[in-house]
Amino acid sequence: MTASRPRRRRFAGAVALTAATLLTASACGGDDDGSATAGEGDTVAVTLITKDSINPFFVAMQEGAKEVAEEENVDLTIAAGAEDGDEEGQIQAIENAIAAGEQGILIVPNGPGVNPAIERARDAGLFVIALDTPPDPADIVDITFATDNFEAGELIGQWAAAQLGGQPATIALLDLFNDKIVSVDYNRDQGFLSGMGIELGDDKRNGDEAPTGQYSGGTYEIVCNEPTGGAEDGGRTAMENCLTRNPDINVVYTINEPSAAGAHAALEAAGVADDVLIVSVDGGCDGVQAVKDGRIGATSQQYPLLMASEGVKAIADIARGGEPPTPSDGLDFFNTGVALVTDTAADGVESIDTTEGTDKCWG
Repeated sequence: MTASRPRRRRFAGAVALTAATLLTASACGGDDDGSATAGEGDTVAVTLITKDSINPFFVAMQEGAKEVAEEENVDLTIAAGAEDGDEEGQIQAIENAIAAGEQGILIVPNGPGVNPAIERARDAGLFVIALDTPPDPADIVDITFATDNFEAGELIGQWAAAQLGGQPATIALLDLFNDKIVSVDYNRDQGFLSGMGIELGDDKRNGDEAPTGQYSGGTYEIVCNEPTGGAEDGGRTAMENCLTRNPDINVVYTINEPSAAGAHAALEAAGVADDVLIVSVDGGCDGVQAVKDGRIGATSQQYPLLMASEGVKAIADIARGGEPPTPSDGLDFFNTGVALVTDTAADGVESIDTTEGTDKCWG
């Protein structure tokens, strides 16, 4: 991680973000660089930039941000890449926010290509919060509000290992990309393998583990690391490719629930869906229903609406004189929480069932 650089700020004052809540207090005046803070009743302009506007996860994030923006007198602009991985679309949205003189940006980064634009935004005085996907390096933004993606992966890995009961694990890893490195991609993948008890290689790189060896319950074979783009059709294609290499796969890790849906469709078409454990990350309402229906064995539930709503509140508070939020203890981001959702509990792995998961889905 590189050292932080001093940045120009339009903001100063008093809102402290703790591990439990955002506490607000008011302050008046301007910054050291002479720029004025917004008044108590002034509108604050913020842009939310998601990876795409198709994935239900990002749709929920957008809806949550819109709701809070109305409450907080925030003029919210919604932007997104054309698809997961579209860095150029996100860069243009950042440049638009700078040109408009907005107070802040919330962004789910599509990759490291957006980093220079984020730096330009911060140098122009915008407060930048990453959501869901911590950038690399983490301090390229002011702070990240996200799930602990490594923990999310660990939970589904621990669950899968327990369900196997000592059987050999023949594993397919359906990742996000194979042409760029994104933290959410490697953290979930590496967390899953760690949860399985498999020795990791480089924990910021997918696919460099020993292809065979021992997991916590017995022997394993990793058949494939295939990209899905986080989409259902990508998940189906990736699963089909893996099955051509080894039709005896019995554990499938997926980067998210759309890719899990595609993987299940491929397994069902091959007539082997009932013999395979699928695990995933997201915890959307459709994903929780897939767990309830038995299409996914377990998923780690995230809270994107919380990420976005608290992000909007934080920028509004800062623009009106508040202090910037701070990371959770021991982390370089603010942890918005994760819970394993399954109807087949495993000893030693904390989880909630699909009834509770439905109540909480994407709150």
